[in-house]
Amino acid sequence: MKQANSEYFHKLYGAKSSRLVYRGDDFLDYLLMTVLTGGVAAFVYGPMHPMTILALGLCAWMVVAFLVRHGFQWRIPTIVRHPQEVLYMLVYKVQNMRLTYVIAAALLALENYVIAMTPELPHNVELMRKIGFGLFYTHFIVLTLYRTAILIAHLRGRAHVREFLMQTSWRAVLNRQPSITLEILHAYFTGLLTHVLLIAPWYLAITYFNFSLIFLPATFVAGFFIHSRFLRVVNEWFYRDHWLGHHSELEFLYMHGPHHDAIPSGLIGVSGNGYLEGVARHTMGGPGIFYNPVVTFLIHCFDVKVDIDGHQFIPGIYPHVPKSIQMINQHSTHHFGKLEPYGLGLNLDQPGIPEEILQRAKVFSKEQQNAIQLDMQLTGFKWDNPRYLEYLELYEKYLTVKTNGSSSAETVVETESASH
Repeated sequence: MKQANSEYFHKLYGAKSSRLVYRGDDFLDYLLMTVLTGGVAAFVYGPMHPMTILALGLCAWMVVAFLVRHGFQWRIPTIVRHPQEVLYMLVYKVQNMRLTYVIAAALLALENYVIAMTPELPHNVELMRKIGFGLFYTHFIVLTLYRTAILIAHLRGRAHVREFLMQTSWRAVLNRQPSITLEILHAYFTGLLTHVLLIAPWYLAITYFNFSLIFLPATFVAGFFIHSRFLRVVNEWFYRDHWLGHHSELEFLYMHGPHHDAIPSGLIGVSGNGYLEGVARHTMGGPGIFYNPVVTFLIHCFDVKVDIDGHQFIPGIYPHVPKSIQMINQHSTHHFGKLEPYGLGLNLDQPGIPEEILQRAKVFSKEQQNAIQLDMQLTGFKWDNPRYLEYLELYEKYLTVKTNGSSSAETVVETESASH
């Protein structure tokens, strides 16, 4: 791997403000961000669409939950004090675009031009649109059912969830707001709202672009080929965007912050992003919305499912993620109080990795499989850092702890009763 340019990856036009969590004085910014989230949903889906109604209900929940979990302190919103940061944010997104984005957009534009110029051919545009919407709703409903099954498992095992988190950096949150049921519901609603916004650009693409049935074999192959090229640079693209999400205050408050505001569970998994961040990444970043809807469906299903499982950092509860997965992915360190790693956090270039894991990892590009190298170059990140080693030890311990112990359950009930 060639030496990475830290001047590019860590470039900021505004002031640097390293953030991992929301504070009470962020409320007005959070309120504005949530209003924008609801507005985007209404603009994309339509004001009376079920997805919009769902999004608005979740936005209202998030505002109330913020006050309960963080309180309120007066401060002029950052977006008012530093409006130029909005322009910087747009510049960052444009600068981080990859060639695959341009190629995918150009091919879709070409397909739409050919469709317009050859009306006599059986493109079956409306049929493709119906198929696209069918795949869109199938994707959302199936993965929401999966997320709901995870919610039920977490609620049933809430004593186990709380006990584990109390051994981590999340102890401070639970000491301040002791209702683990509220934290679990908040995580579920965070993932659900993030998912609604993540697929909003896909909904726009199905609505306004035309896709040809007779071109489907060609566009199917082209989409996967382009995406395979994107996967070779996705770690660099993600590192840059993710680094900004933690060091540009406006990016944290309006883009990435919601992803870190909820407990580190599969409940929050979508694509490693906040509400509006998903919209930005899929309109000014990833090329996925320009693929044929069948390709986008398959990629989104894989990405969201992997991200849900990849964020299940609470052991011993569904979905059950073996320790061997945690041994090759250090994104957990990032969700337990450390800024690094900013990249995908994968490291398969180490001894002792089970053959089964190596075989499953073949779906990822070589650049993804050794993504941690970029963090090591740019930040001096150490794989065997103390926080990570402590987490592995704790993870192994709680893998074997039963989630339905009566004594633990009674403790949670007593704690939550006291909090009310």
